[in-house]
Amino acid sequence: MTTPLTSSELNLVVFRYLQESGFTHSAFVLGYEAGIHKSPIDGNSVPPGALITFVQRGLQFLEMEANLNISDADEDFSFLQPLDLITKDVNQLQDIIKEKKKYLRRDNNGKDKEFEVEHVKDNGQTRENVKMKGKEAKEKEIEREKPHEGPLDREIMDQDDKENIQHEDAISGGPEPMDIVDPPTSQSIEIPAAHVTVLEGHTSEVCACAWSPTASLLASGSGDSTARIWTIPRGASETDGPLNVVVLRHTKGKANGKSKDVTTLDWNGEGTLLATGSYDGHARIWENNGELRSTLSKHKGPIFSLKWNKKGDYLLTGSCDRTAIVWDVRAGEWKQQFEFHTGPCLDVDWRSNLSFATSSTDRMVHVCKVGETRPIKSFAGHQGEVNCVKWDPTGSLLASCSDDYTAKIWSLKQDKYLHDLKEHTKEIYTIRWSPTGPGTSNPNKPLLLASASFDSTVKLWNAEHGTLLHSFTGHGDPIYSVAFSPNGEYLASGSLDKSVHIWSVKEGKIVKTYSHNGAIFEVSWNKEGDKIAACYANDTVCVLDLRM
Repeated sequence: MTTPLTSSELNLVVFRYLQESGFTHSAFVLGYEAGIHKSPIDGNSVPPGALITFVQRGLQFLEMEANLNISDADEDFSFLQPLDLITKDVNQLQDIIKEKKKYLRRDNNGKDKEFEVEHVKDNGQTRENVKMKGKEAKEKEIEREKPHEGPLDREIMDQDDKENIQHEDAISGGPEPMDIVDPPTSQSIEIPAAHVTVLEGHTSEVCACAWSPTASLLASGSGDSTARIWTIPRGASETDGPLNVVVLRHTKGKANGKSKDVTTLDWNGEGTLLATGSYDGHARIWENNGELRSTLSKHKGPIFSLKWNKKGDYLLTGSCDRTAIVWDVRAGEWKQQFEFHTGPCLDVDWRSNLSFATSSTDRMVHVCKVGETRPIKSFAGHQGEVNCVKWDPTGSLLASCSDDYTAKIWSLKQDKYLHDLKEHTKEIYTIRWSPTGPGTSNPNKPLLLASASFDSTVKLWNAEHGTLLHSFTGHGDPIYSVAFSPNGEYLASGSLDKSVHIWSVKEGKIVKTYSHNGAIFEVSWNKEGDKIAACYANDTVCVLDLRM
C-alpha cells in the first residue's frame, strides 16, 4: 500500500477544506485542538481542494489497482507518496511506479550504491533487508535515539533555541537593538491570586469579552450559546459575595445550542446597548440589564465580526456568507448589504459614522460607505487571508494583517500600502493601534501599531516610519489578542500558553504577568486602565486588578 498519510497531514488537509468551504468556526476549532499552527508541514504545499482531490484520486487509485495483477498490487503502490495521489493523474502514477521499479532493479544489480541488500537466512527462507547508507542513514539513526518529539516539543525546543541565541548575543556584546530580552518571570511581576477575580458560569470556551465604556460592566460571549454581563466592583478585586451577573441566552432549551455560539460582541458608545454576533448568523441587541431588544436576521452564515459606529445609530456585521451588512438600530432592520468579497468576511471596522473597512479570506480589503453601491477604495497586496483590519484613532490610516506573515499600513490617498511590515515568521492573527498621537487624548506620544502572531511574538511598530521598535518574546505559544491601556503606556497580550503579559511600551519589557488554566482568546482593558479581563478556553473569565 502507499506510505500512510500521517495524522498531521490529514488534519491539515481537512483544515484547509473547512477554510476553503467557509466553515471558519469549525476550522478554528480543529486548528486549535489539532495544533495546526505547530505543524512542521508547509501549508503552501497543500494545493486548493486537496481533500476533494483525495477522494477523486481514491476512485482512480482503485481503478488502477483493479487493472494490476493482484499479486503485484501491494508492491506497486508502495512506491507512491500521499501527495502523488493529489498532484498526479493515473498515467503519471503508472510512470512513477515503472520508473521506481526500474531504479530498484538497477539497485539490486549493484549499480546504485545508495542502498545495500542483505540476505538473511531465517528458518530456511531468504529475507531482504534494505538499509539506507550515507548521511541520510546517520540522520535517521540520530532521530531514532532522540525521545519522541511532538509538535509541542518542537515549540519548546524552538523557544530554547531563541534563548540560546539571546545568550550568545549577550556574550558577544549584546542583542540587536530591536530585540527585547525578557527578564525571567519572578514573584515581583506575578499578579497575586488575591488581585484576580475568576468569573465562573459559562459551560464552554469563552471567545470574546468587552468592558462597557461608561460603567463597571464586563460582557463575555461563549460557545455555550450565552453572553453574560458581569457587574465588577470598582477598586480591589476581593468580594464578600457572588457577583451580579445577567445571562443572555441565545437559544431556548438545549436544541441547536452549538449553532448559536456567541462569536463576537461590542458595546455602543454610551454603554446602554450590547450587540452580540452568533454562529447562527443572527445579530442581537440587548439592553445593559439583559433584556433582548431586537434580533437582526439576514446573514446566511456565521457572524465573526461586529461593530457599532461612534454615533450609535448603525451596527456593522461581517459574515462567512461573504457579505457585510449595516443595520439601522432604531428601525431594527438592515439598511444596506455589501457583497464585494469573494470569500468569507473576517473583520470589519468603522472609519467614521458612514464609512468602514472589511477584510476577507479573498486577500482583499475594501473601504465602503453607506449609500454607495461600490467600494470607495480597494486594497490588494496581501498574499494570504486578511484576518483583521483596524483604523487608527483619527481614521487617517488603515492597518491590516494576514496569513502571509505581514501587516500593512494603507492610506486612502494611494493604492499601494504605505508600509509593509515583514518581521513576523508566522501568520499574524490580530493588530491594534495605540490610543496616542495627534487627535487623541495622548497627543504628545507617537502613534504605534501592535501586531500579534502565531510565531508567539508581539511586535511594536512606529506608524509614521513603518519601523520595528520592539519585539516582545515572552510567550511560548500563538498570541490571539493584544490591547493597549487607555493611556497608551502598557500593552496586554494573551496567548495559548495560558498567560497574560503586560508590557511597558517605553521600556519594552514585561511588568506584570498572570497564568491560569486555559488558552486565552481575548484580553480587554477597562476605561480606567486599572483592570484587564481575559477570557479562557476553560470556560472562565479572569479579571486582573493591576493597581500599578
